Amino acid sequence: MAVVRMNKTNATKKALIEAGVAGFTAIKVLGRGKPVEDEAVIQERKNKLLEMAVHESIDAEEAERQVVSFLDGSRLFPRRLFTILAHDDDVPRIIEAITKANKTENNVGDGTIFVMPIADAVRVRTGEAGEAAIW
Repeated sequence: MAVVRMNKTNATKKALIEAGVAGFTAIKVLGRGKPVEDEAVIQERKNKLLEMAVHESIDAEEAERQVVSFLDGSRLFPRRLFTILAHDDDVPRIIEAITKANKTENNVGDGTIFVMPIADAVRVRTGEAGEAAIW
C-alpha cells in the first residue's frame, strides 16, 4: 500500500505501469502524516503554501487557517491510497518506482509505503485461490 499526494496520482500510476505492476487499485482517502517539529522547515513550508494560496480564490485568513492546520497535523487532507499486490521479489522495484515518482524537495508530505504479507487471495469469478487468483 502507498499513500501519496493527490497531485502525484498520475505520476504514481505511470511509475507503477512502467515498473511492470500487473494491477493495482487507487482510492481517495483522508489522512495526515507525522507532524513536522523542525521550526525552520515549518516556516519555510508555511511561506511557500501561503504564497501558493495567493493564487487560489480563498481569502488570506482562510488560507492562513488551512496552512497552519495542515502543518500542525490537526486537519486531515485528501490523499490517494494505492493497493498493489506483488511477489516479494518485485517489492524493491515497486518501492523504488513509487519513491521516485513521489519524492519532492518539500521535506514533508511525500507519502508512505506500507509493505505487508498477504495470506491468500480468491478470484470471485472462478473461486481460484492463491497464485491462480492473482496472475
